[in-house]
Amino acid sequence: MIIAIDGPAGSGKSTVACILAARLKFRYIETGSMYRAVAWKAQQQGIRPEDRDKVAAVAQTIAIEFRPGVDHQQVWVEGQEITAQLKTEIIGSLAASAAAIPEVRKVLTEKQRAMGREGNVVMDGRDIGTVVFPNAEKKFFLVADPVERARRRYDEMKAAQPDLDLEQVVRQVKQRDYEDENRAVSPLKPAEDSILLDTTQLKIEEVVERMMRAIQPVSNV
Repeated sequence: MIIAIDGPAGSGKSTVACILAARLKFRYIETGSMYRAVAWKAQQQGIRPEDRDKVAAVAQTIAIEFRPGVDHQQVWVEGQEITAQLKTEIIGSLAASAAAIPEVRKVLTEKQRAMGREGNVVMDGRDIGTVVFPNAEKKFFLVADPVERARRRYDEMKAAQPDLDLEQVVRQVKQRDYEDENRAVSPLKPAEDSILLDTTQLKIEEVVERMMRAIQPVSNV
């Protein structure tokens, strides 16, 4: 069984996907971290975002591994754990640029499909239900008010970035939404058969419970 969870930044998809996978005893794959890992490695190599061929070459050769952590999923690139380094807004912005490159999306889509072929996986991202696994047994699309999504990201990042301004994060979230929704390749949009969940006023556990009720008739879990 493949469960696809899509949605914009800060909608809660990664948090609930991780919990849902644990409840179902499924493998969890956070595809957004793959784009961030490509952006991180390109930055480490001094590759500029506009050098599209070089960024695509990074995507082709990079070795990304997901490992379970104590309270979060760890992202490893070629033997190095870089989870925390991927959460900065700079890397997020670079990842958005990388995600707009068709060659990068093609390479990472194939990597994601290879990861999910064995089944029993919860995969989140921005085009899982529309492009990566359009035949997934269950698809969810999470949304939330942009200001609420920005507040969530602000709360996550303020300890590591004490000078961070909430209004700055609101602008960044809205800019990322625009880039995701208007890119030429695999724009962010719900699949026609996805279940739409507005998480603005919902607690994490409430979102997970709604997903479980939708999944149980199919998976018999």
